[in-house]
Amino acid sequence: MKIIKLFPEGFAANTYFVTKDGEQALVIDPAQPRVMGEAERLGLKIGYVLLTHGHFDHIGGCAALRSAGAQVGCCKTEEPLALRHHLGNEFGVAVSPFSVDFTVRDGEELELLGLHIKVLATPGHTAGSVCYLFTDGDSRALFTGDTLFRGEVGRTDLPTGSGRALEESLKKLCALPFDAPVYAGHGDNSTLGYEKTHNRYLKC
Repeated sequence: MKIIKLFPEGFAANTYFVTKDGEQALVIDPAQPRVMGEAERLGLKIGYVLLTHGHFDHIGGCAALRSAGAQVGCCKTEEPLALRHHLGNEFGVAVSPFSVDFTVRDGEELELLGLHIKVLATPGHTAGSVCYLFTDGDSRALFTGDTLFRGEVGRTDLPTGSGRALEESLKKLCALPFDAPVYAGHGDNSTLGYEKTHNRYLKC
């Protein structure tokens, strides 16, 4: 499993390419339209897009990737936000319209492009926020979107956000019985072990 991180230009989320064979890949949170060009530059054919949630700064590249043949998936609860209420207009950011091809639910296990992925529902930042746990042999990777950052957690004051729900979601992450790299929606990478020890919002 190889993970390639694409930092945004301007304000947007981190984007991640994940590939097993170095040729086919899926994308976590394609933040900007340029993600399609970056995939081509890297020689990656994008088969799937997985959204941690539907805010405008995480979905800007979905339309271009879907036009090129990728299937887009998100939590069923999050679908209305991603498609219609993504806050792009409120923040002055245009988001090209796209469709969601499939939805996921808490605890669902996916096999995509040779990658094993478990869906962890982690509402709080939004009602349909999810984390994705990738497992490849002994290797793990946790993609947390805007639920968990290095030393911080996501805000809960935007539509469908809930501080109480986020507290419960953080308990869920605390209960994971292993360490793993954490790839967040913004900022630097971390590890679950580091966050359990150093993040004041996690009461593990």
